[in-house]
Amino acid sequence: MTEKTRAYIGIGANLGDPVKAVQEALQALAALPESRLLAASRLYRTPAWGRVDQPDFINAAAVLETTLTPQALLAALQAIELKAGRDRRSETAARRWGPRVLDLDLLLYGEQVINEPGLRVPHPYLHERAFALVPLAEIAPEAPFPGHGSVGEALRLVDPAGIEPIDAVP
Repeated sequence: MTEKTRAYIGIGANLGDPVKAVQEALQALAALPESRLLAASRLYRTPAWGRVDQPDFINAAAVLETTLTPQALLAALQAIELKAGRDRRSETAARRWGPRVLDLDLLLYGEQVINEPGLRVPHPYLHERAFALVPLAEIAPEAPFPGHGSVGEALRLVDPAGIEPIDAVP
């Protein structure tokens, strides 16, 4: 029997109808095999990070209980992105942190630390990104964050200015 692990997913979009994209991503996460959606945050409007010459993002976070391996979960997240219209193969380094029809990030996978090509957990920039930490702390403030204590502790070290919950229901 495969052990169940809590996986923490960051969700974001700023192209097309980003509220709808995030809501549909949450539905897709709830339908993943070998997984159960335990919690989803509210949706937040957040300023762009990295490249600020683009529209604000809609962000959220989700907690899954899953028996999928981190690699299989990442593949499933990328399949959801592709179905939403994101093709990572066409993205270049120049588009890093650029606009997205949908972005799903595996932020944390239990207490594991993974550093392999294409998969780094905890997400390498999570500790710097209030847009990811605010929704994640809403649903999992005590979640272990290797190298940073807990999600709540990491959130206390970033500036959440400009991050606002919106009225849309996930």
